[in-house]
This record gives sequence, C-alpha cells and structure tokens, in this order.
Amino acid sequence: MSAFMTAGLLHIQGIMAKRVAVILSGCGVYDGSEIHEASAILVHLSRAGAKVQMFAPDTDQMHVVNHCDGKPTEEKRNVLQESARIARGEVTDLAKLDVSAFDAAIIPGGFGVAKNLSDFAVKNKDFTIQPHVEKLLKAFHKAGKPMGMCCVSPILAAKIVPGCELTVGHDKECEKWPYANTASVFKEMGCKHVNKDVEEAHVDVKNKLVTTSAFMCNAPMHKVFDGIGVMVTETLKLA
Repeated sequence: MSAFMTAGLLHIQGIMAKRVAVILSGCGVYDGSEIHEASAILVHLSRAGAKVQMFAPDTDQMHVVNHCDGKPTEEKRNVLQESARIARGEVTDLAKLDVSAFDAAIIPGGFGVAKNLSDFAVKNKDFTIQPHVEKLLKAFHKAGKPMGMCCVSPILAAKIVPGCELTVGHDKECEKWPYANTASVFKEMGCKHVNKDVEEAHVDVKNKLVTTSAFMCNAPMHKVFDGIGVMVTETLKLA
C-alpha cells in the first residue's frame, strides 16, 4: 500500500472513530465502579477503535468498604482519585465533561452508581441522581446521543428517561443481587424491564439506550465480558 493510500485510510479511520465518555464512580464493586466491568468496557472500546476519555465526580464517596469483609470503614476517599486507579491516572473531573465533544457515554456498574452517582442504595425507588450527573445524562439524551449502561447503572436512565426500556438480566435471577427489586423499581417508575441473558444487551432504539446485566446476574466472568461487548458494540452503532 502506498504512503498516500495509507494516509487516506488513517484519515478515514480518524473520522469514523467514535468519541466516548466513560463515567466512573470510584474503584471497587462495593463502594465504586465494578473494576471488571470498567475494564471490559475499555477493552471493547479499544478494540472498536473508539476515542475514550474517562470522567468521575470530584467528591467524597458515600463511604469506604473493606472489600475483604464487605463492611464499611471509617476512611474517607475521593471518587475522582479512586477512579484514577482504573483509569491509570487518566481521568478528568466530571464537571469538565462537554457533551458536544462526545458521540456517546457509557457507565459501568458497581455500588458506586447507587452510592456516589445517586442515592439509590439508601432511598430505593425514591432515589435522586447527583445533580451534575443528572444534568449531563439529560444533555446526552436531549442531544440524541446514545448511552450504554451495565449492571445497576440503568437505574440512572430509568430516572431521566420516563417510559424507556431497560434490562438488568432476568427478574428471578436478579433477586440474588443486593438490590433485588431493581427490575420492579423500573416498572414502578413507568419503565419496561426486558429479560435478557447475560451475554445479551437490550437496545431501546427510540431512546438510544443500550443495557446489559453484567454482574447483576450470577454468571461466569467471560459471559459478563461478552455481554458488555454486545452493549459496547450496539452503543457505537447508534452513535
């Protein structure tokens, strides 16, 4: 291939590359982003040639959990600083996220979604989303830009997009999750819950929402990885 053709191909690939904002909520399943989910998202985005920038709110975590015994400690940790552990230092304050600079947003799960990005962990169906997070997600939706979410993070979409379609896996299987009634909460909020296997994702084309259960279901890690791959692929298709 000539240098001219190579340059042209690289130019085309550059134009086609999707710009994706990945929103983190800390580091660790019990008080932040689920690390395996975040990592899987980044691997699949990398494979797809997407341009990724990671963001997290510069605020204190709701609490810090000892991941050996699952119990809260007296420590205080910052969500942005903890998210930097996943991002290898390359993470930006969520307050600086410019929706116009991105084609899509993706949010991994983990208790941080329910504790740091919202208060779902303590208020259940009466939860609220952290104001700046809510503002940004509404802006992505208003702009017609797709959002991909896995595990418990679809609760954020349920709050900002009334009547949307979402999945957290199968109703009965998700009873094993600490937030066992998440699918029921969707329905109480006027949304539709769609049962999907862990290797699948549900696409709400109308609202440009793509969701997959990930660790909401009791499944082998490779199946969780594959399901997240479907979520990422379908999100990029809508971008």
